[in-house]
Amino acid sequence: MGQSHHSQLAEAHPSGGRSSDPIIEQIQQQILSGRLPNNTPLPSERDLMAQFSASRTVIREAVATLASRGLVEARPRYRPIVRKPGYDTALNSVGSIVQLMLKQQGGVESLFQSRVFVERGLVRDAALAADRGDIAALKEALAVNAAARKDSEDFFRTDVAFHGVLYRIPRNPIFATLHIAYTDWLAPHWSQMERSPERNEINYASHLAIYTAILERDPDAAEEALVTHLTTAWEHVRETFGPKWRAAQEEKTDGKL
Repeated sequence: MGQSHHSQLAEAHPSGGRSSDPIIEQIQQQILSGRLPNNTPLPSERDLMAQFSASRTVIREAVATLASRGLVEARPRYRPIVRKPGYDTALNSVGSIVQLMLKQQGGVESLFQSRVFVERGLVRDAALAADRGDIAALKEALAVNAAARKDSEDFFRTDVAFHGVLYRIPRNPIFATLHIAYTDWLAPHWSQMERSPERNEINYASHLAIYTAILERDPDAAEEALVTHLTTAWEHVRETFGPKWRAAQEEKTDGKL
């Protein structure tokens, strides 16, 4: 591709657009097509300037935008690394927006209810379609969860792992990535929950009921057990929205004014 053509690319941006926009699109397509392989460095800044007949400022603006989209990993004093997008990239790119939404009135509850909606479908699907390997994985996760009942920190970790199996049963990478996102987004509230062996017993009993319903191929019972479990869990989460939490949110808001 000739230099004059690249020069036209750098200049032929839409009215009101940035000079870096066509360069961003070109590099993005090269990443998506595999022409720029995943986990390899981008061409040097000097090479990109020559390739697109663009200034250093424009190239740096393009790279910064690609980094914000999760398409490259920019590191100080190193060439940016290509990151071909996956489902985790998409969720990571909206993570900061979700965190802001969680600070709004009802934000955490809305996110939690979306999780309930998703998991209701997952347990019904598991009851109808889980194979022997899935059942074995769920049984193993349940056993590990049972063994951790006296250690609340370990129980929390194994609780997350048990639910993670449900997200993997459909063999859909979106669900597996969504489980990681829910765990990360809700972690600040889970970490503030009061934990005790008594509550661990209640949660374990719920996991056992979910597993049993799936084992018996009863989607209605599986859904009922899941909803009961997460409804009870939400009541515990709501306790984190006490005076201290509200005061902390108000302090954060005041600090930005």
